[in-house]
Order: sequence, then C-alpha cells, then structure tokens
Amino acid sequence: MNWRGIFVCDPKSLGFLLGFLLCYCNSLISVGASIHEYKNEAFTPQMKSFFFHGGSEGLYASKAVAGKPESEEKSYRGRSFIRFESITFQRTKESRLKHNEIQSNTGVVEAIIVEVKDRERIGGAYLNSDELCCTPELAKGGSCKLGEVLIHQNPDNPEWPKRIQTSFAGQVEEVQMTTLTVDINSTGMYYLYFMFCDPQLEGTLIRGRTVWRNPDGYLPGKMSPLMTFYGLMSLAYLVLGLVWFLRFVRFWKDVLQLHYYITAVIALGMSEMALWYFEYANFNSTGSRPMGITMWAVTFSAMKKTVSRLLLLVVSMGFGVVKPTLGGITSKVLLLGIIYFVASEALELVEHLGSINDFSGKAKLFLVLPVALLDACFILWIFSSLSKTLEKLQIRKSLAKLELYRKFTNALALSVLISVAWIGYELYFNATDPLSELWQRAWIIPAFWTMLAYVLLAVICVLWAPSHNPTRYAYSEETGDDFDEEGVPLTGSAMKITADTTTKLERKERKVSTASDHVLGLGEDIEEDKRE
Repeated sequence: MNWRGIFVCDPKSLGFLLGFLLCYCNSLISVGASIHEYKNEAFTPQMKSFFFHGGSEGLYASKAVAGKPESEEKSYRGRSFIRFESITFQRTKESRLKHNEIQSNTGVVEAIIVEVKDRERIGGAYLNSDELCCTPELAKGGSCKLGEVLIHQNPDNPEWPKRIQTSFAGQVEEVQMTTLTVDINSTGMYYLYFMFCDPQLEGTLIRGRTVWRNPDGYLPGKMSPLMTFYGLMSLAYLVLGLVWFLRFVRFWKDVLQLHYYITAVIALGMSEMALWYFEYANFNSTGSRPMGITMWAVTFSAMKKTVSRLLLLVVSMGFGVVKPTLGGITSKVLLLGIIYFVASEALELVEHLGSINDFSGKAKLFLVLPVALLDACFILWIFSSLSKTLEKLQIRKSLAKLELYRKFTNALALSVLISVAWIGYELYFNATDPLSELWQRAWIIPAFWTMLAYVLLAVICVLWAPSHNPTRYAYSEETGDDFDEEGVPLTGSAMKITADTTTKLERKERKVSTASDHVLGLGEDIEEDKRE
C-alpha cells in the first residue's frame, strides 16, 4: 500500500485509519515529558475498535555497555526502553456484569508498540482486508485470534510490532498490567497505543504511566541535540560578552547610552541559553521538566526576545545617532514592548509547561496569532523607521552615519530574506513529515531562530562597538537634528531641550556656534549643516 494514499481520504483503506491515528496523536501529544502519565483516560472508538494513544517519541537504539552495573540507575546507562508502570484498566459495572465469574477471559486490552516505518503492518492489509480487528471470518481461516488487533509481524524482527496483552477474568472490574520493560534495539520514531476490539469493554478507563528512555538519558530524541546546542550557544554568548566587556571597559569614558542596552541584551541572551541548558540537563536526568528552572528559562526567553526587538527598533529610529530621544513615541514603543512580552510569555508557558493536548487548535491559535501580529508590527515599524533615518542622513550628508546605517540596513534586510526562506522550509518540512519520521533533524528548526538572533546581535555589536571616537556616530547638537520637545529621554542623563525662540535669536546663536566651531576645526560639519 502506498502510504501517501492515507492523505487521500479513502475510508476503505486501513492505511487511512492508522495514518489518521498517527497524525492526529502526533499533532496533539507533546514530547514535553519522557514520563507519560495517564489519569483515568478514556478510549476513543474508531472502526469497530477502541484506542488510546499512550505517547510517541524518537528513540535511539540501545548501546552495549561493558561491565556489571553497580545499581539500578547505572543499569539504565546505554539502554533505550519503554517501561510500563502501574498500568490499570477499569471497565464499567455494566460491562463486568455481562460475564460469569468462572470465565477465565472476559475481555482483552492490548498495548501495541509500533515503529512508524512499520505502520502498515497494523491491520489486515496483509490479508487483503480493511479490518483492524480479527473478525469471525478471518479467525476461521486461522489467520488470527478473534477479538485481537491484526498485526503482521516483521519477518526480519518477528517480535515487532510489539503486542502486550492484559486480560480481564470473571467479573473483576479492574485489572493491572504486568510491570514490563521493552528494550529498543532499533533507532526510530515509536508510537504506543492501548487498544481493544470487544465492544462490551466500551467505557473502559486507563491510568498509570509509561517511562521512555534514550541511551543517554530521558530527554526525547527530538530534544536531545538541543541540550548540546544550548550549551554551545551559552559559550558563544559568553565569548561575545567577554569581547564586548573588554571594549566597554577600555573605552568606558566614551560609551553611549545605547551601549548599555546592547550590554543588557547580551546578558539576557547568556542567561537564557544557560537556563535552557540546565533545564534540558535536569530533564535528561529525571525524565520530567523542573517547574522552577523552566519558568525562569521561559521568562528570560520572553524578556530577551522583547528587549532584542526594542533594541532593533530604537536603533532603526536613530536613537543616540540621529536623535537624543524617541520623542513623543516613547510611550508607544514601551507599550508595544510590554504587550509583546505578555503575549510571548503566555505562548512560551503553554509550549514548555503545559501538555499540548490540553489545548485545542483554536486555543493554540489564540496564543500564536498575537505574537505573529506583533512581530509583523515590529518589522514594519523597524523598516519604516530605517527608511526615514536614511533619508535624514542623506539630506544632512552625514557620510559616516549614513554608511553605518546602510550596513545595518543591509544586514537586517538579509536576515529578513533568510527568515522568509526558512519559514517556507519549515512549512514544507512540517507538511511532508506529519508523522515525525525526520525527528532527528527537527531540532534544527528552533535552533535556527536562536542562531539568527545571535548573529544580528553580533552585527550590532560590531557596528556600534565602543571606541575612542564615539562622537563620530553619536548624536551631537551641532548636527541640527530635530526631535520632539515633548519627548521623554530614554537616557538617565539630563538633556536640555531648548524652547521655541525667535528667528532672530536662532540666527544669532548659529553665527556664534559657527565661529567657535571654525576655531576648533569643525568648520566642515557646520558647512554641511548650512547646506541643509
């Protein structure tokens, strides 16, 4: 059967059913925890069967470890497995009363572990049947046992797909699954389903948990490369911060207010990467996400995103270079930053603290859309401000500042083009891999955005690096740049804003300023101002 056919809604195809189950569960279940808890969960009816999705993760094959383990924890090293712990099935009172106490088997629930590449082995395709469960007709032929899920074993590995059965006896209402550990000896994306075919078991609930582990820890396969990535990014921010700090200390008498904002973004980025690394390391060793570290990591991530966007915006407006303040739009900039922080924090909390299946598609869309719209607002405002700043610098013929902003504009435009191309690739990746078969490469998608933010910050650090001649790029009153008298300065230093004066006094002051500047050798700058 061509697996791509599941996306052509052919209800007679068993591949369509299993594909639907895999896609549906993959879109709902988060890989946010390697310990999957089940708290009286109900089974979902589908095609004369009932199923419950117990989890799905990318697992690497077990590694051979030499020597005898000294403890239970050390015995897990190098092993990849799925362990069933305290799994209990509870059927309804009506269901149990339909049977006699002396009956040995009054219902079977099966735990089925299937690697995504073997998905077509679930069901009756190998028997030319569209059934998922064994029917009386198929049972007569000896192909299967009545009431069981149809599974065609892999000839290269007869034990897979894995089937584990738990039976009710007599009129018992609850039955507990035997504690069992299933070793994983082949790297792949694994799905776990609990299923039964007996309609008399309708209403059955499941509780307990399963523990999924990779050879190097409990971190899911999709996420394990990110721990290394965050560790390397922490070092990258440390190097950038060290270089920036040395420049900052060397020219500390000449630093601009903008340099303090850049320093804050570097510090936030360093803290964010370190927190995510420790959060993933803790997750890898315990199998669950620590609430405290995750909360801090999410908050620092939202803060860094917000401050980074505000930095790009105020730099694009020419703050500290073309104008000393943001004028009357200061409150608007701060308001946009606050709204973005709140929206980003909410989305990050849902993604990293909550289980995705706790939220419907509409609820997730409600959280994603505001962040996307605010990002669009930032982009439009940034490029609009850049256009105005470049226009002012061209009119004033401030060649050094104009060259600086041209380089910044080129870098920003290039990053936007790369971002658009990457978004297209991300959409293509998700559309062509609905079952997460390419899970080993999925970490690259979030890593790209982190790397892009770092590169942009490094570009700003290079362009606005502290130097012995900061006035070359800094705002100076001699340039005659205009700004709003009602503006609230973003700097801590007091800046005097001259009130409206008569035209006669302005001309007189300009003449005095011109004369003094010629004495100091700054006549060329004044000539540029006159030509404006």
